[in-house]
Amino acid sequence: MKNAKFVMAVFALAAVLAMCSIGIAVAYNSLLGIIGGILLVCAIMGFGFKTKRQFREKGLL
Repeated sequence: MKNAKFVMAVFALAAVLAMCSIGIAVAYNSLLGIIGGILLVCAIMGFGFKTKRQFREKGLL
């Protein structure tokens, strides 16, 4: 597997774990945890798409 695809898999796994954290925060009735989880998902997805664009521009994907 190419190095770029491994990096994208790590981003995908991190996003899934962040989404799971939202569910855990809902179970604990933690509004701060829910908001933090949503912000974390947005940040991880943003960095992932930014990285994917950079890999595509360099021809690594």
